[in-house]
Amino acid sequence: MGKTTLLAEIRRRAAAKGCTVLSARGGDQEQRVAFHVARQLLQPQLAAASRTELRDRLGSWYDIVGPALGLCTAAEGAPPDPQGLRDGLDWVLTHLAVRRAPLVVVLDDAHWADPESLGWLSAFSPRAEELPMLLVVAYRPDELPESGEEFTGRRSGQRPLGLEPLTSTAIARLVRDRVGAHADDAFCRECWTVTSGNPFEAVELAARIRDRGLEPTAERAPALRDLAAAVKGSGLIAQIERLGTAAVRLAWACAVLGTEISPQLAGAVAGLGRDEVARCAELLRRTRVLAPARRPAHPDTGPAARPASASPFPSPFPSPSGADTASGPETTADTLEFVHPLIATAVYDAIPAATRVALHGQAAWCVVDAGLGPTAAARHLVETHPEGDPWVVKNLRAAARETLRAGAPDTARRYLARALREPPDHDERAAVLFELGSASLLTEPATTVNHLRAALEEPVADPALRHGIVYRLSQVLAHSDRLVEASELLDRESRLTTDARTRLRMQSEKFMWDAFRADEPDSPARSRRLATLADRLTGRDLTERYIIGLRAWDATLRAEPAALAVGHAERALDGGLSWADESRGFEVPVLVALTFLYADRPGRAEELFAAGTAEFERQGWRGAHLSFAYTLLGYIRYRRGRLVEAEDFVRAGLRLAERVGPRTPAQWYATGVMIEVLLARGRTEEAERIARTHDFGEPFPAAVTFPDSQTVHAELLLATGRTEEAAAELAAVGRRLDPRGMRNPAWCPWQLHLALAEACETPGRARDTALAAVERARQYGAPSAIGQALRVTAEVSGRSDGDRVKLLEESVDWLDRSPAAYELARSLVALGTALRRTGRVDEAADHLYRGLETAQSCGADALVEDARAELAAAGLRPRTLLSAGTDTLTTRERAAAELIARGEDPAAALGADRATVTRLLSAVYRKLGTDPAGLGTALRALGDRSP
Repeated sequence: MGKTTLLAEIRRRAAAKGCTVLSARGGDQEQRVAFHVARQLLQPQLAAASRTELRDRLGSWYDIVGPALGLCTAAEGAPPDPQGLRDGLDWVLTHLAVRRAPLVVVLDDAHWADPESLGWLSAFSPRAEELPMLLVVAYRPDELPESGEEFTGRRSGQRPLGLEPLTSTAIARLVRDRVGAHADDAFCRECWTVTSGNPFEAVELAARIRDRGLEPTAERAPALRDLAAAVKGSGLIAQIERLGTAAVRLAWACAVLGTEISPQLAGAVAGLGRDEVARCAELLRRTRVLAPARRPAHPDTGPAARPASASPFPSPFPSPSGADTASGPETTADTLEFVHPLIATAVYDAIPAATRVALHGQAAWCVVDAGLGPTAAARHLVETHPEGDPWVVKNLRAAARETLRAGAPDTARRYLARALREPPDHDERAAVLFELGSASLLTEPATTVNHLRAALEEPVADPALRHGIVYRLSQVLAHSDRLVEASELLDRESRLTTDARTRLRMQSEKFMWDAFRADEPDSPARSRRLATLADRLTGRDLTERYIIGLRAWDATLRAEPAALAVGHAERALDGGLSWADESRGFEVPVLVALTFLYADRPGRAEELFAAGTAEFERQGWRGAHLSFAYTLLGYIRYRRGRLVEAEDFVRAGLRLAERVGPRTPAQWYATGVMIEVLLARGRTEEAERIARTHDFGEPFPAAVTFPDSQTVHAELLLATGRTEEAAAELAAVGRRLDPRGMRNPAWCPWQLHLALAEACETPGRARDTALAAVERARQYGAPSAIGQALRVTAEVSGRSDGDRVKLLEESVDWLDRSPAAYELARSLVALGTALRRTGRVDEAADHLYRGLETAQSCGADALVEDARAELAAAGLRPRTLLSAGTDTLTTRERAAAELIARGEDPAAALGADRATVTRLLSAVYRKLGTDPAGLGTALRALGDRSP
């Protein structure tokens, strides 16, 4: 058997065993139609359901996968990214595998599958082993695209089942089964010789022997060569030509149209009437060019085809005199299909080049006129020659919009590139370039820049279009680490516009990209302009709220009082900020959320990130956007001291980033945060391995990152004993940030790490560096930043143990008022250690036990071992560690929190001493993710969430 027959037998056996069978086949003509194979597989299982039923079954995936599968039109808003769509298709197929198990999925001619479907199914295939599913894929090895590499077994190590040519014995059996048992050996051996064991050619040859009534004897064997030639190539074409001109025209039309061909549409393309189509189809079936009819006739309720002569494309055929080419609904003919794809390819290749181009043009017109839409016509239009036809440009642009919204940007880009070559009218060229640049935004940023720059050079009459080009170009420049160009573009265009609101938006975008620049020449002046502008805005629209949000972030970077930054952040949120606004980006909502994080309100930051993540997922943005969201959620958990949860989130973000591509901003962020988390957990070697694997080092991004990438790299150097290298990098960070006024140690604690690096060689300088960080932290006012800076100052202090203890006691006092559990654990263990060394063992024990429990609850494994060692050195045994519990406040914790929020004294009301109240409130701040200033807001939010 050949592969197609083998797959047919698999389908038959699977159906006989009660399996659910999904089947599809790639097509030579359809491989440029996005999701053609995915629709064949999944649409039959879903298309019968009503819209309400589909929404119930697909849930949040309905708006993401529905357009790709042809189940609904795309909703308004930004399209899903390709990874989000693949995840949705994964969910649908997994859901079917579970609900309708066992499931058998069969794909034939995978080498002709469209890239979108093949890439999805190839990536999904390893999961088939985990499901009640059999996935069977057949392809020609020398034609399989790179997107189907998973099926070759090179990654998985599984060997594909190669189908060898049939042996002479197999050919003999095949011939005798079809011609008769009396076929002699010499005749069968000649059949094997002329077909070279090719299953398709052998089957077709046997059928022709039977149809011709050729006697299967050695004497008639020489006739087999001519008969075999008619199976393929020139012999097949000659056989079709003998059927007459009309049959040739119908065969050509069918070859151009592809599969599942409507006789009415084929007739319109070929310029044949209904009766002539039926007659020629029967001739082509008799000669085994077209497959036998498989279904009874059914009415075609679609629009009648326009006569071929009405097409704007010159028909390659004259219409026959009196032919009825628009004679109403089809009632007698069946769908037309070629016997085998190889025959379709041979017929298509035999069409003269000029005629083939004309046929595709005619097919495009007929498809649109039949109401099948511009997307169905687009694959034909890309095969035509450019002629400056506005109708072609219009339909290619419409097809690109539909395809892009369905989640296939590569196909949309091909349509728009062809529209550009048509070419469009002079006043339409900028719009086509803009759409082309937007379609390549996620996959080819450099190409996007070229297209958008070219669009700006065109005379653009529509101001809204020009502004859209500017915003999109500045986005892609910034995301390509070309922040200077983005800023200069916005500055130049803002001077050209006469509309005040447009100028304000361009200023807001410029402020944003300048805020990310590590080489901004006059950052303090930009901050003053931003502050002046933000203070007089009311937040009446999104642009004003973005500017106020940028003011909040700028205040954070410059270590202005945290309360001031939080106030601006709350103003920015009053009225809403969208994370999935395609024209705006998600940078400002992220910066507003991070403002709360660094101001010791991680609970509020986490709420905002959770909402943003849900918005990304609803939109189908599951590539770089979702990677950023998971990474930064992990970063928030890290700052709260929940290191195990942080690692889980960041690993999820890193996995998503790896699917996007190497050395992308998403991967850079995820790698940096992962290193921070692993160092906090004491897994230095693993952190080094992650850095090497992802090439985390120089050159560092030109943009500001969270956390600062060069500082993280220096921290890794410090952890691995490369002190001098770390000190040099940290000094470089200071030279980069200080002139720009970026002096907040809560965001970038470069001074603290530098102090640790300097402590051995220059302890006096190290103490001065740490004290400078303490001063900046006090200016900002976040308890966690002050507490961390005081701990490092104590560590590098060359003064007496008594001074070190005082610094650490103050550090613990500040950190008890913060949500930073890991930093609290570090200061508690450091304080206990310092007290033990001064002989104050009883006091040391209390702090060490508490530090041990806090470190254990954080997942800070190395710190746990340090605390155990110190307890052992003090002659104390570690207590049995209590469970970390949950975020739910105990009765006493809630009572203490409510009393503090009302300005009352919890000690008196609860009958507890100050130390007990301090610990109760410390647990409250950690559980709610806030500091004392945000306690009232956090309690009100907790009340809103309570049942």
